[in-house]
Amino acid sequence: MVRLKTKQDLRAIYRSCQITARLLSALAERVKPGITTAALNDFAEDFITRAGGSPAFKGYQNFPAVLCTSLNEEIVHGLPNRERVLRDGDVLSIDTGAVVDGYYSDAAHTYFVGNGPVPEDIGLLLKATSQALTDGIRAARAGRKLNAVSEAIARQAVKNRLKVIRDLTGHGVGYSLHEPPTVYNYPVPAGEQIQLRNGMVLALEPMFSLGSEEIVLGGDGWTYSTADGSLSAHFEHTIVIWNGAAVVLTEEGDETARELFGHE
Repeated sequence: MVRLKTKQDLRAIYRSCQITARLLSALAERVKPGITTAALNDFAEDFITRAGGSPAFKGYQNFPAVLCTSLNEEIVHGLPNRERVLRDGDVLSIDTGAVVDGYYSDAAHTYFVGNGPVPEDIGLLLKATSQALTDGIRAARAGRKLNAVSEAIARQAVKNRLKVIRDLTGHGVGYSLHEPPTVYNYPVPAGEQIQLRNGMVLALEPMFSLGSEEIVLGGDGWTYSTADGSLSAHFEHTIVIWNGAAVVLTEEGDETARELFGHE
């Protein structure tokens, strides 16, 4: 059952979301060749704690880390590792979240590692996946069916000849890390049954690849990768439907979100 959030709930969710937003911005300055994914994870845990939150991912279903650090063909749930050193030209997806007063946030960003020119295919992958997230957010309006969001996301994949990772999805969030409804990145019959309503908090997270839509689970029991080893990208925001439209909660400095939920 989808549980709608109150304005009081959203003030706490917003605080959680802003910690996550600031963390992803801070990580962007640290995603450089030579750093390990474990070092990024250590930084993230300290950052969230100092900000007054706790990590949303660590311990969730026994996940051992604060960040999911997924490199290149890895799509989601990559485990930070002290021997995993970032190299020039890598593609790194970081997924993370925070908890404040029992309320959860969830967001992700995919970074190109290095200061050199971004290869054309990688640039297309990152731009299209990010744009799909933007399009999904714009489509999320009260009274519409959830499939409108899924259709908007999938449209970018079709337009740019990319593959949607169909077995991985977005979801509700707020009272816990994963809640109903499931937010598919392509239209499904179930999406025609769910009407978007004010107070719905959703984590939209398109995941596209340059090659196969098929996925494989790694030997660590956590990391999902593309079956053909092709590069993937993942972008995610936590949003709420409020006053009929989508408000992004995990974007640093969003004035609409701050005015609505940033004051007691």
